[in-house]
Amino acid sequence: MSDSTTAPASPVVVEAWFDLQCPDCFQALDDVRALREKYGDRLDVQLRHFPLAKHKHAYAAAQAAEEAFEQGKGWPYAEALLARTAELGERGEPVLMEVATELGLDAEEFDTALIDGRHLLTVDADEAEGKAIKITGTPTYVVDGERLDGGQSQDGLRERIEEITDRLLKG
Repeated sequence: MSDSTTAPASPVVVEAWFDLQCPDCFQALDDVRALREKYGDRLDVQLRHFPLAKHKHAYAAAQAAEEAFEQGKGWPYAEALLARTAELGERGEPVLMEVATELGLDAEEFDTALIDGRHLLTVDADEAEGKAIKITGTPTYVVDGERLDGGQSQDGLRERIEEITDRLLKG
């Protein structure tokens, strides 16, 4: 007989569908941080890529973020890049390398990853899945199969995520 109180529960997964050139996604980071602070390791916020066509550098930014995850600094990279959305829009892809360098990532490997396209399939798969589940804007969250669209307004999203998370954790 096992004691279920000692077994760690699986964390609640929140998929955060972001475009890394989207100013609204930058604003959404406050909610992501608040959720992480409230739930700690009971919540797993996963970055999913949904680069919008109106953002010229979002697709490359998604690939860059995947390389940052490979190097162990995915969320810090995504957050730093989102803080520079206007600069990314103006200056383009050199910003991707600057952020990588500032975070101490292996710049040579990072540059090679952007050139050889090793993360294309991951970004393409996210984008295809996002379209399949009818994501139209960013930020959008998926929690326990429920899509919460922040593309028009982020009002009430964090509270809704908390409601779903609390329900799942009480299980």
